[in-house]
Amino acid sequence: MDFTLPPEIEAIAETARRFAEAEILPQIGAYEASGEFPHAIIEKMGATGLFGASFPENLGGTDAGFLAVAVISEEISRIAPEFGYAMNMQAMTCPFTIYNWGTDDQISRFVPDLIAGRRIGMFALTEPGGGSDAAGAMQTTALRDGDVYRLNGSKQWITFAHACDTGILFAKTDLDAGHRGITAFIVEPKAHDGFTANPIAMSGLSNVLCSNAVFLDDFVVPVENRLGGEGEGFKIAMNALEYGRLTVAARSVGLAQACFEESVRYANERVIRGQPIGHYQMVQHLIADMAVNVDAARVLVHRTGWLMDRGEPSSRATSRAKYAAVEAAKHAAASAAEIFAGYALADEYPIKKFTAYVNMLAVGEGTPNVQRILIAEDALGIKNANRHPVRNRLRGN
Repeated sequence: MDFTLPPEIEAIAETARRFAEAEILPQIGAYEASGEFPHAIIEKMGATGLFGASFPENLGGTDAGFLAVAVISEEISRIAPEFGYAMNMQAMTCPFTIYNWGTDDQISRFVPDLIAGRRIGMFALTEPGGGSDAAGAMQTTALRDGDVYRLNGSKQWITFAHACDTGILFAKTDLDAGHRGITAFIVEPKAHDGFTANPIAMSGLSNVLCSNAVFLDDFVVPVENRLGGEGEGFKIAMNALEYGRLTVAARSVGLAQACFEESVRYANERVIRGQPIGHYQMVQHLIADMAVNVDAARVLVHRTGWLMDRGEPSSRATSRAKYAAVEAAKHAAASAAEIFAGYALADEYPIKKFTAYVNMLAVGEGTPNVQRILIAEDALGIKNANRHPVRNRLRGN
């Protein structure tokens, strides 16, 4: 593996960086103040090609690949972490799952508008009592009624559900079949009654790019919107989360890099006893560890994108990258708090915001403890992490 990014990937990262600085930072404050969902920014991101890297050109994508997805996700989250959510909902777990598992009709109906940012996506798996066993504890039901399914139940922590046009939702079509009774559906919340999304207040995070509690009351989904066959939902969800871990890991690296950069700047500016605090060894130790952890996590994330681009098994790589990236981000946020001291709590500096997003990403697409189990069982030979067949339509698998 070449550890130098190809020039075209560097150019994509630069595009994402410039877009975030020019189009997001000057405007996000107004959206937060008004409570309006930033549809215009999301659509501009789509028009710029930031959501289309893992899709072919005939769908409006750029076919740049998964390494491109990683560098875009990192840059967006480093500068505007609240918009990192969009890299899952508009670029990966929602549209790529439809592309990976859908019929030609479903793909052509839904994917182009999602990656263009014209329609807002979501991925609804987790339930209030599910925790890390979202599939095993699933209570939401989908009962066939002629040409439709009627869905009843609830979901929790569903990003963008309050603005969603097209999403993926998982429900039980066979209540007695455990994981094998789960089915995936493409849902259109604005087209049918019975779907309610209530934003969840979370201090330090965005008021408009947020997670929601979802309630389903005889919510209708046409049979033609079923994704895959009845009972295939669990394997679809697990495959989707693997690709989601790429973006979550890259977003974590972006946050870790942001904490590192802010800490270096502050350590050079803040003067104590006549010299910058960066001249003191305790601060230098924190900076050194941050620098190494961020670089190491980034290499693991890039390796994951590289494997996906080759169409090779990547479950092992995604688990390790996600775990390492989250740990690097948690360490960077904690180290930044030590360096900034009381100012880490002040709105004047972004460390408080970065820390809130690090904590959120730590539980997305699998908590650190769950990742530890997957990594250990693989290393011990208990369960081969790469045991499942690769499903990667972009690379012909």
